[in-house]
Amino acid sequence: IMEKAVSYLSIKNLSKFFGKFLALDDVSIDISAGEFVCFLGPSGCGKTTLLRCIAGLEVQSFGTIIQNSEIISGLPTSQRDFGIVFQSYALFPNLSCFQNISYGLENLGWDKKDITKRVEELLLLVGLSDHSAKYPSQLSGGEQQRIALARAIAASPNLLLLDEPLSALDAKVRVHLRQELKSFHRRLGLTTIMVTHDQEEALSIADRIFVMDRGKIMQFGTPEDIYANSSNPFVANFIGMTNFIEGKVLNEKVIKIDDKQIDFIGHGFAKGTKVLVAARPECIQLSRKNTKNIFNGKVADVEFLGSFLRIYLETSIMPNQRLIVDKPMVGDFDKSISVGDVVGFKMLPTHLNVYECDE
Repeated sequence: IMEKAVSYLSIKNLSKFFGKFLALDDVSIDISAGEFVCFLGPSGCGKTTLLRCIAGLEVQSFGTIIQNSEIISGLPTSQRDFGIVFQSYALFPNLSCFQNISYGLENLGWDKKDITKRVEELLLLVGLSDHSAKYPSQLSGGEQQRIALARAIAASPNLLLLDEPLSALDAKVRVHLRQELKSFHRRLGLTTIMVTHDQEEALSIADRIFVMDRGKIMQFGTPEDIYANSSNPFVANFIGMTNFIEGKVLNEKVIKIDDKQIDFIGHGFAKGTKVLVAARPECIQLSRKNTKNIFNGKVADVEFLGSFLRIYLETSIMPNQRLIVDKPMVGDFDKSISVGDVVGFKMLPTHLNVYECDE
């Protein structure tokens, strides 16, 4: 008989109050061994509080945390099995790289020879063997980040917690380190939880993403799934860009927008329901032909973004906002789009999501 895989980290009905403020609202999560998950959401959504509860740096008001079949929610931080990297790296400025990494091992009573061997292994792993004697102030942000990582995994924890580990770095370094974190995780196979407010970071790195808002999990799943099938407007809007267009359900296959009809199979809403149709900018096609489901818009602005053009349209289907269309930079049609032009566009039903309007 197949045993159901026991999750490595299980969070059950976790709530956390700060005074009267509810920072975590009945959160339940299961994370498998070796998984890389991201808690993603805007600032103040509870993601860091959740991470800190797992680490024992905050004590939950209600709920249970189980790690590797052991209830840890009552244990002090020192008795929990994890390594952590903070946003600010929190390296000791007066200790060298070597001493920063060995600090925890000395506290655990390792002997000198073993410490030296382990620290040298870790410096090699993060590619900073020649920086052993340097102090944090002599390192770049990216190098400090790696030393903080090496320090976090020095005592071979089974869980790695990363609190916005890349947010202090500039854009190019972040993208590079993002890739490094990913390959680092592949080599170590360490169960890893990263907190971030950067959707691109989460999409590019995580096996699964938990999108949070106001202390609740709004949706979780693979990056592809969350992007393509956002379960509510908050998620659709937070992950990537989305155009929200008001429409009305005509029948189970058709949604009416303005005076045109869009075929939409299986939306599951009753006739007459007011809905929001969510269309990603890359899923809208510009079109010259004038057929029944082609909408018109006037080009208000065009941004050249390297590999694609972002076109802002003024159109009657979004009276208060501009419709955003992203178009790959190919062919001659692009050169002919300029501000003031009237263009046709269509939305591909397979790439749309529909939500009921909150009146």
